[in-house]
Amino acid sequence: MTDGSRKLTVSGLVILLQDVVETNFVTVTVEGEISNFAAPASGHWYFTLKDSGSQLRGVMFRNQNRLVDSPPRDGMQVVCSGTVTVYVARGEMQLVVNSLTHGGQGQLQAAFEALKEKLAHEGLFAVDRKRPLPTFPQSVGIVTSATGAAIHDILNVLRRRAPDVHLLLKPVRVQGDGAAEDIAKAIEALNQFGGLDVLIVGRGGGSLEDLWAFNEEVVARAIVGSRVPVISAVGHETDFTIADMVADLRAPTPSAAAELVAKNRQELEAHLDHLIIRLQSRLDQSLNLVAERLAGFEGRLKRIARDFAGLPDDVADLERRLSLAMSSKIRQYDDRLGMTAGRLHALSPLLQLDRGYVIASHEPGGAGLVSAADLEPGDHLWLRFSHGQACTRVEDIDT
Repeated sequence: MTDGSRKLTVSGLVILLQDVVETNFVTVTVEGEISNFAAPASGHWYFTLKDSGSQLRGVMFRNQNRLVDSPPRDGMQVVCSGTVTVYVARGEMQLVVNSLTHGGQGQLQAAFEALKEKLAHEGLFAVDRKRPLPTFPQSVGIVTSATGAAIHDILNVLRRRAPDVHLLLKPVRVQGDGAAEDIAKAIEALNQFGGLDVLIVGRGGGSLEDLWAFNEEVVARAIVGSRVPVISAVGHETDFTIADMVADLRAPTPSAAAELVAKNRQELEAHLDHLIIRLQSRLDQSLNLVAERLAGFEGRLKRIARDFAGLPDDVADLERRLSLAMSSKIRQYDDRLGMTAGRLHALSPLLQLDRGYVIASHEPGGAGLVSAADLEPGDHLWLRFSHGQACTRVEDIDT
C-alpha cells in the first residue's frame, strides 16, 4: 500500500493493478454475450463479452481458437475460460480466453428472432406487398444521423451520379435509448411533408447493439406504414436487420442505397446516348442514300439535257420528211382521183346523149325510165337530150 505523500506514475499504477489482478484471478470461467466480434488476418479473435450491466474486452489467440468448431457471432451467448490480465499500454483489463463454448443465443439475438417470427407471420416480409421504386425519383428523403458516415456517403454518390435530385435530411439518433422512436417519428414526418419519391433509412455499420434501433418493432411498423417507398440501408453488406426485411428494398450499404436511387437515371442516360448514336447512324445512312439518289438523278438529267440539245434538229428533220411524205401522198391521191374521175366520166350516161340518145322520165330531171310497162297511154313524158328537154304524151304502148 502507499500513503498519500507518495506519487505514482501512470505506468507504475497500472503495473500494480496488473499484479493484483493476475495474482488473484489465475483462471476464471465467465458467461456473457459476444459483441463487436472481429477476426483480422492475424487469425486472433477480438470481441467484447458483456451482460446487462457490464462489459469486458476479450481476446482468443490463434493457437487456441483453432480448436473451436465455429467462430462466435455478435449476440451469441458463450462461456469463456481463461486468465484475467491488464493490458498495460492502455490500462485496460481483458480476458485472455483459452476455451470458448456456445452457451446459446444472447438476449438481443433472441429478441431479434422473436420479432422476426412475429412480423413474418403477419406477412410484412412478403414480396408482393413491397412497392417498386419510382423510375426517375426527383426528391429523396433521408433518415439518418447528420454527423455519421452514412449521410456523407449518400451525398457523395448522389452529387456525382444525380446532382439534380433534391434531398431532404431528417436527422435522428441511430443508436442508444430513444433512437428507434426518433427514426419512426422521422419516417412519419417525411410522409407528412409530402412531395418525396423515396426514403432512405439507415446508418453505417456496427455491432448488433449499435444497430439495434433498426431491429425495433416501432421502426418496422413505421416503414410498413410509409406511403413513400423505403430503401433500408443499415450497416455493412453482412449486417441484416428487421428494417431490411420490411423495407420495399434493401441496400447493403448507404452508398449502395444512393446508387439504387441514381441507377435508373444513369440507365436512362446510357439508353438515350445509345439511341442518339443509332439515330445519328441512321441519319448518316439516309443522307448518304439521298446523296447517291440525287447524284443518279443529276446524271440522268444531264443525259436528258444532252438528248434535248439535239431535239430541234431532229424535229426539223422530221418536219421536212413529213412535208415530203405528205406532198408525195397528195400527188398520188390527185393522180388516183383523176383516173377515177376519168373512168366515171367514161361511164356517164350523159355521153350517150351526145350520140343521139335521150333519157325519158316522168318529170324534168327525174330518174330515167327503163321499161314501157311503167307507162300508160296519155302519160306525159319528159325527154332529156344532150342539149335541153322536151315534153311529149304517150299515145300507144308496146311492151
